[in-house]
Amino acid sequence: MSQYDPGHLIESCRVTRGKGFRLTDHPTRLDDPGIDKAEAEAALRDAVHRLDGLQQRLYAEDRQSVLVIFQAMDGGGKDSTIRAVFSGINPQGCQVMSFKAPGPEELAHDFLWRHMQALPARGRIAVHNRSWYEEVLVARVHPEVLARRKLPEARVTGHIWRERLEDIAGFERYLARQGVILLKFFLHLGKEEQRQRFLARIDEPEKNWKFDAGDVAERVHWDAYQEAYQEAIAGTAAPEAPWLVVPADRKWLARLIVAETLVAALAKADPRYPETEPQRRAELLKQRAVLEAEA
Repeated sequence: MSQYDPGHLIESCRVTRGKGFRLTDHPTRLDDPGIDKAEAEAALRDAVHRLDGLQQRLYAEDRQSVLVIFQAMDGGGKDSTIRAVFSGINPQGCQVMSFKAPGPEELAHDFLWRHMQALPARGRIAVHNRSWYEEVLVARVHPEVLARRKLPEARVTGHIWRERLEDIAGFERYLARQGVILLKFFLHLGKEEQRQRFLARIDEPEKNWKFDAGDVAERVHWDAYQEAYQEAIAGTAAPEAPWLVVPADRKWLARLIVAETLVAALAKADPRYPETEPQRRAELLKQRAVLEAEA
């Protein structure tokens, strides 16, 4: 195998402080990740197997939880990454939520409200396909989205994006203090790679259902989105709520980085199976004797 070092790869993506962060310092494609596609697919299978074991311990321990957030430009590979990484673990301990444009009930509440309904219970992993960050990304690029929030005019000031990022950072800090392991993945896609993926959605019939003309129209706002992402990451990166800026031009590499990051985070959290108390153990031995007697 090549010189593959998952720890080094993860650290090259991890952002835990916003000062001096520039999105352009993070490539969308690594020239030499230390692993090729075939090796990465084998390593992914191994990582998913390890993740399954850690998730079982997390579920049994019932004290910590995991919240995984995925953000990306259209075509960034969020759906396929979620499918590749999480399809191998026990569905009883995992939930996936995909957040579309908010509806009337959601618009009647604050922007965090609908996401709070989908937070993971203790022992569970929650995956959010898009998240509260849409409110400092799409809403920032398209003012009409913010207008639908029906905020008091006095609250819509030139400081609203800074204030929202402060609110998000504070909320994520709160979650961490409650035992939520928070990981935020930005699948960092290049503009040319996005164009090629959109062309594939048109040219390959089995992908036609994935194509949305609105995604092409959004390319006009590419630079505005890149700026919004840069400020969102810089404003909310923290040790307890790190961002992983994942080079996403190669899907096989992005999936591996996500899986290895999850494994590393859960291994560090070290969930344990509950210890059996002596009285409970004695009762189990009695029941074992009853079962043995039936032989």
